[in-house]
Amino acid sequence: MKVHDAARDVPPPPGKGPFLLVGLVGIGLVTWGAYGHWQRDVEATATLERIRSLVPQVRLVVAERAAGPLDLKLPGQTQAFTTAAIAARATGYIAERRIDIGSRVKAGDLLLRIAAPDLDQQLAQAEAQVGQLRAQLLQAQAQVEQARANVNLANLTNNRTTTLAVQGWASRQNADTAQASVLSQAATLAAAEAGVKVATANIKSQEAVVERLKALTAFERVVAPFDGVVTIRNVDVGDLVRADNGGTPLLSIDQDTTLRITVNVPQNDATGVEPGVKAEITVPQMPGRTFAGFVERSSVALDAASRTLTTQVDVPNPDRTLRAGLYAYVTLKIPRTEPSVTVPAEATVFNHNGMQVAEVGEDDRVTWRTIEVRRDLGRTLELKSGLTADSRIIYSPPPDLRDGQSIERAKPAAPEKPMRSAER
Repeated sequence: MKVHDAARDVPPPPGKGPFLLVGLVGIGLVTWGAYGHWQRDVEATATLERIRSLVPQVRLVVAERAAGPLDLKLPGQTQAFTTAAIAARATGYIAERRIDIGSRVKAGDLLLRIAAPDLDQQLAQAEAQVGQLRAQLLQAQAQVEQARANVNLANLTNNRTTTLAVQGWASRQNADTAQASVLSQAATLAAAEAGVKVATANIKSQEAVVERLKALTAFERVVAPFDGVVTIRNVDVGDLVRADNGGTPLLSIDQDTTLRITVNVPQNDATGVEPGVKAEITVPQMPGRTFAGFVERSSVALDAASRTLTTQVDVPNPDRTLRAGLYAYVTLKIPRTEPSVTVPAEATVFNHNGMQVAEVGEDDRVTWRTIEVRRDLGRTLELKSGLTADSRIIYSPPPDLRDGQSIERAKPAAPEKPMRSAER
């Protein structure tokens, strides 16, 4: 009875329903996950396909042919064509001043007069000494004439005495004395003639002193060496000035009918800079005005430190509109040795292939072109190779643009760059 009861208390085994339910739930979860993965894969594939088939809208510009002169803009400063710092060559006091800063003068105009009484007295004394030496010359010439007369008399006496001595009418001693007198008078004549030469040499020496003093006294009048304008005046009436003093000059004069500008041309453009190259000069304080100039000379050799060519540009300034010391911009019209192509700087990209531009063909497909830059002009680049003129290129190309990808030209807008928009 107990055994039967124990067997009756054991629960029956579970059925297949729960296991089937769990299996169905698991299969559903797996199916749901597989469907989600498949859906994401489909979406990703569709996204990639849309990216591949995307036709971006881009702005096109045309690469231009640069056949004219190269405009190279450089900063510079106007300078006077000639500047003279006038110093004193005579020691004295400023007795007269006829100019001031800003005065226009002509060559030879009297600017200052220096009173130098010491120098004037030296000149008067030297001229008096010349007169004294000329009197001495006359005296020496008179002595020469007297010595010649004595020589003639001695010769005559010697001849008579010698004849008488031969005939026995005079002693031999008298004949010897007469002959010695001839020699003595000849020596006296030679001494007198030498005295004339000495007097003549003294006169020439003293006349040279007079000429030197006259030249120095001429510097008492300070005159303009050329046409120009007085830019500096450091003395006034009554000031003491000293000759050959290496200090402050009396005044300075600038010749401003032609101005000069010195610019430093980079090595890349130095080969085309020659005398006669045209230049345009602009001054920030004179908007809208352009002044014509030309290259007059250059240093030929480049500066080793900066690798630049020192170049001087002359600017005619007949109306004196420009002034020395102005900050200016000089645009050199450097002739090109061969035509080249220019593109906007923003049309280029730099990647692992180097500097490239995106060229668009007739089929509106992109081809990346590797270029070589000859000159960087800031907003534009002048190319040495890699692209031909009139090629259509993309302005500011997208970074993910692929080689061979199709593009769509955006509506033309006013270009910001000195390039024309591409027209189909």
